[in-house]
Order: sequence, then structure tokens, then C-alpha cells
Amino acid sequence: MKKTTKRQMLIAIGIALNVIGAFIAMTFSIPFYMDSIGTILIAGLLGPKYAMLTGVLGSLSSGVLFDVYSFYYAPVQLLTGFFAGILYHTSWLKGWKTLIGSILIGVPTSIASAIITACLFQGITSGSSSAIVVILHHFGMNLVLSIFIVQVFTDYMDKLLAVIFTKMVIQRGKLEERWRI
Repeated sequence: MKKTTKRQMLIAIGIALNVIGAFIAMTFSIPFYMDSIGTILIAGLLGPKYAMLTGVLGSLSSGVLFDVYSFYYAPVQLLTGFFAGILYHTSWLKGWKTLIGSILIGVPTSIASAIITACLFQGITSGSSSAIVVILHHFGMNLVLSIFIVQVFTDYMDKLLAVIFTKMVIQRGKLEERWRI
């Protein structure tokens, strides 16, 4: 099979993982977004350029299929793909540094998400974390700061789980490759 065809298939799988993850998170009101699992997987397998493409196409697909808010967060997927693609090929996503590396992916995406959520939606989106934003803002906290605080926690857990999943998939592939005859 051609290298280009394999790459396209992997990107399609990444998009599907993003859409399915986002749908599950939205349907069951999970406090994580689960919409960047495929983006981070492709970042680990193919690098930032393809991860960014996967993320944006996943956002657009989710927007068309079930969550119109997803359109507006495509820039967040660009950041996720970029930072995950860069960090995956450093030591920041290896061993205990995975905890810090996930923060390095999550903080820029949290900033972008907070700005988008505050400017376009006044803190309310389809996610279950909107209630926490409303409570923090009600008690006098600045809207963008309220959103950012919630985003940092939810984005961190979201990215950490996606990074762990990616590492497990890639490690399993390497093990299978070693044992092939």
C-alpha cells in the first residue's frame, strides 16, 4: 500500500476518533471533550501538520453532524495538533514528563477556548462545564478567567487521557512489529 494512502487512512481514523469521542462526551455529559483523541494520535504518528488537518476536519465534521459549536473551536484543534505534534517527538511526553507535556498542550488550547467561549458565547456552550463557569462568574470572577480556570482543568484531563491513549496505541504497534516474522 502506498505511503500516501496509509497516511490518508490514518487521518480518516483520527477524524472518526475525534467525532465519536466528541459525540460520546456530549451525549453522556462527560466533563472532558474527547474531541482531540484522533488529533493527538495523528500527532504521534505523523506529526503536527497532519494532526492539525485531522483536528480541523474533525471539528468541521462534528459541527455538521451534531454540535454546531464545534465549528468555532477549529482553531483550538490547530493548537492541539501543533503542540502535540511537536511535543510528541521530544522527551516531554515520555515517562513522568507526560504529566507536564499534557499541560504544555492544554494551556494554549485553554487560552484559545476561553477567548472563543467568552467572546462568542458569553461562557455557555454545549459542554457540561458551562455550569461551573456560570457559578464562578456569578460569584464575581471575570468571565474570561472563569472560563479559563474551567478550561485548564478540563483540557488538561482531556489531553492527558488522549496522550496516554496515543502512547498505548503506538507502543502496542511497536510491540506487534517486533514480533512479526
